[in-house]
Amino acid sequence: MALEMRAVCERCDTPLGHGDNARICSFECTFCPDCAEQMQQTCPNCGGELVARPRRR
Repeated sequence: MALEMRAVCERCDTPLGHGDNARICSFECTFCPDCAEQMQQTCPNCGGELVARPRRR
């Protein structure tokens, strides 16, 4: 099962390409690094930890 590579930050709608730096939780909620930092690396949807999303080539 592959990760869902969402194309925009769920908070600010910043575009996120497959190679861009992004943060995700275990439910694949996706945020840009700036929003993740403002939320103290905690997902507002599930309360889970936001970690670096793997990059695709």
